[in-house]
Amino acid sequence: MMAEEAAVVEEDVSPAQSPLVAVTFQRNVRRKEKYLEAEPRALGITQVGLSVYMIVCVGVFQAKGLSSLDTDIPVFISSLLVVIAGNVAVAAQNLHIPTLRACLGMQIVSCAASIVNIVCSVIKMEGYSYCWRYYFDSTHNFGEICHKIENVQSHFFAGGVLIQVTLLAISVTLAAYCCKVVNCCGPAPKMPVITVHTPPVQQ
Repeated sequence: MMAEEAAVVEEDVSPAQSPLVAVTFQRNVRRKEKYLEAEPRALGITQVGLSVYMIVCVGVFQAKGLSSLDTDIPVFISSLLVVIAGNVAVAAQNLHIPTLRACLGMQIVSCAASIVNIVCSVIKMEGYSYCWRYYFDSTHNFGEICHKIENVQSHFFAGGVLIQVTLLAISVTLAAYCCKVVNCCGPAPKMPVITVHTPPVQQ
């Protein structure tokens, strides 16, 4: 009688201690690989290439006296920051958490730099006129040539606005993926893990 009661108690306790299906929540060990889905190498190289292009163009316009130093200096500095951000984005492919945090910070800075460059490009496109000096020159008829130069500049800076909008979109994308990986906005998400226990085969 006592043996039967012990067997009943053992049968009642065993399923609770070792359920057939157990659900646990664990951190995703492959969470950092989410950053690679953003194609950071391609986007980082694009950031570097477009920013170097803008730096070279601003330097050429400044060397020829066709641009204002007041707007060239912010564009030059902001473009350098975007170049640095692009290099950090490529370096963050090693999925090292400090590097990913640095990438997040630099992409936020890059967003601000791109906005500054957009404003400067709009000012360059709409603001300054370089032809006033030729209206008072009675010995040379440079007015028509100057207006052609201004038209070229206007189209160039309009293209510059599109480039900066592209760089802004790239920076926002990389920052979003970095934010998912380093969990700056909340705790790390946990994934449900379902474990199925196979009952021992009774002989």
